[in-house]
Amino acid sequence: MNNKNDHYSSKFPNVKVKIHTISESLRRHLYIFKTVTGVFSFSKIDLGTKILIEHMVIPEEPSGLLDLGCGYGPIGIVLSYKSPESLVYLIDINRHAIWCAKENVKINLTNYRNTRVLSGSYFEPIESRKLKFDGIFMNPPLRQGRKEFLKLLHVIPNYLKSNGSFQFVIKKKMGAPFVLNYIKSEFPNNEVKILCKRSGYWVFCCFQGKK
Repeated sequence: MNNKNDHYSSKFPNVKVKIHTISESLRRHLYIFKTVTGVFSFSKIDLGTKILIEHMVIPEEPSGLLDLGCGYGPIGIVLSYKSPESLVYLIDINRHAIWCAKENVKINLTNYRNTRVLSGSYFEPIESRKLKFDGIFMNPPLRQGRKEFLKLLHVIPNYLKSNGSFQFVIKKKMGAPFVLNYIKSEFPNNEVKILCKRSGYWVFCCFQGKK
């Protein structure tokens, strides 16, 4: 039986570490990523993350952006590359993922001083900083269950600016239609858009407050 710490969402996955290198063209640019065992989708970028990256709305002006649950960092690194004047945070609880993300920031970004990689559970590493973001981006770990993500939806607005957005991807069979209805019911004053439906994945964009 696998130890629960084998899971990529644990702080120290109990696996034999093997380093891999993968390459991927994302938004017309080739990226190189170091990955390790014990990190989500270490052998290739998963389809949900790729679809989110290709369809997420990146602010044109310098912004504060967050890749929440960053893994080895593809979402946050693309945000930093496409918006080099923005301040981009990457957060993950998995220390293996954090090591990879830091390495990948150095590999893929010429100027990475505006990219911060932090270790911790969700917003824990920035709670004392009172940060608010123009955009929060996430491929949520729904394999652990839907309840944790639904709770997180109520926390997200505390970390968004008045015109900020929460953009995320969910597989249809993992409950995308339910999540859409839940957001409309629980947050009736907030706009929610489906940016894309592709290969069974839905990309959401939820706005905090009025545009």
